[in-house]
Amino acid sequence: MSITDTSRPGANREVISVSDLNRSARRLLEGEFPVVYVEGEISNFASPSSGHWYFTLKDDQSQLRCAMFRYSNQRIRFVPRNGIQIIVRGKVSLYEGRGEFQLIAEHMEQAGDGALRRAYPGVKSFIITSPANCTSFSHTEGSTNLLPECVRSHMLDN
Repeated sequence: MSITDTSRPGANREVISVSDLNRSARRLLEGEFPVVYVEGEISNFASPSSGHWYFTLKDDQSQLRCAMFRYSNQRIRFVPRNGIQIIVRGKVSLYEGRGEFQLIAEHMEQAGDGALRRAYPGVKSFIITSPANCTSFSHTEGSTNLLPECVRSHMLDN
């Protein structure tokens, strides 16, 4: 649909639906990133009765929603669980119904125990032995890093 843009004389603009925008964004993402390999730690793992797997892949700064459909996950030789480090081969996409960026996983392999999970015992011990030093949180809007500054410093030092 074209309408006249009253803010700029003589200019026309095309107005599209949310569905059309999401469909175009999905096509653009899928065309630009045919296959990618991504390493991260599994969190929020879910395996509903459909047989599909849904999880979040994260590192210390970002997270990525992932889906692995039953026909792909039947070939995986280990049981995924929260906290393990994996490498995923998949295709970047956009779930049009919710407008959410995601990775459609086709294969995954273990890459070792997740760094965040490995750090947990040391961090827990540090917090218990140093509670007075561990009260300052520095969190910026949109950040996935919810650890107190003292804990992040301790993790970097060890």
